[in-house]
Amino acid sequence: MSQQMNKVALVTGAGAGIGRAAAKALLHGDYKVVLTGRNLDKLQKAIVDIGGTPDNCLAVVCDVGKPDQVKQLFQALKDKFGRIDVLFNNAGIGAPAIPMEELTYEQWMNVVNTNLCGAFLCSQEAIRMMKAQSPQGGRIINNGSISAHAPRPMSVAYTSTKHAITGLTKTIALDGRPFQIACGQIDIGNAATEMTERMAAGIIQADHSIKVEPRMDVDHVGQAVLHMAQLPLESNILNMTIMATNMPFVGRG
Repeated sequence: MSQQMNKVALVTGAGAGIGRAAAKALLHGDYKVVLTGRNLDKLQKAIVDIGGTPDNCLAVVCDVGKPDQVKQLFQALKDKFGRIDVLFNNAGIGAPAIPMEELTYEQWMNVVNTNLCGAFLCSQEAIRMMKAQSPQGGRIINNGSISAHAPRPMSVAYTSTKHAITGLTKTIALDGRPFQIACGQIDIGNAATEMTERMAAGIIQADHSIKVEPRMDVDHVGQAVLHMAQLPLESNILNMTIMATNMPFVGRG
């Protein structure tokens, strides 16, 4: 068995979309993969869809915004595979596209708890394991999104959390240095998933017009995550942007 075959990756929000694509790429890149999300049926279907088996994949239900559930998730990972080499903090949700002043506190906190607190809590547990295991170290990859750079109209909760992910990424990258823990961020624009179907139908622009936006194959994102994951720990991609080539991000639209 190769050294790579012994490596273990955890993907949050793995039941569909980017998470499932990343889990597929990591599995076929010879990682054992733990898939987590809120819906067990989706996770189990994802394992079948990506060609996983009970030997190389594990589905664990977890709300990443809840500390107790995150601890249980990592205990299940440790019990099954013994270590963690890659954490992909992918789980994320948005709030309704409404004016900021109409957003409720509960809607705001739902996004903060999943997108920011979830990434923080999972990173904490991963760091604890990575420090303690032998060989020491590992890699954390955070899904920042294009919204870590520029907002869409009426996206205050999502955009705020994704900007915060950039600070989390840089802090982990700094604090992880003595322990062989690398951390990078992948900012994704318009991957073709269930979440971006509205972009294919037409989505509001900065000038409040409605335009169809190009999308890209989500498997390209999975391959990008795998590339980041497979680097030796002496090297790190701190920031990667992968986007549909013609999406309105660079320039003035």
